[in-house]
Amino acid sequence: MIDFSNNKKLYFTIKEVANHFKVNESLLRFWETEFKEIKPRKTPGGVRQYTREDIEAIELVYSLVKNKGLTLEGARQTLKLKKDEETRRIDLIHRLEDIKKELNDLKEGLESIS
Repeated sequence: MIDFSNNKKLYFTIKEVANHFKVNESLLRFWETEFKEIKPRKTPGGVRQYTREDIEAIELVYSLVKNKGLTLEGARQTLKLKKDEETRRIDLIHRLEDIKKELNDLKEGLESIS
């Protein structure tokens, strides 16, 4: 089994990914058509090259479908919710950074008055 997190390779073959998850290559190709989050690049010869992002998406789909028993539609909805949550989290971080900057500006203004 490949340890994707410590491996320095940029791309992995469908065989490596299938072996890691102990699934058939055909299942990965099927999930690729069902989940837009799984989008391996293809060489001019049509060989799929999976990135770490693809593998993370596959790991999530695998967990939802194989471990939690969700249907494909249920897994799709869960992925959409997770994406929406991530978008909200990023927006919140940006707002907090803006507030922090404003507070620092106010602090500097008050310090210059003192």
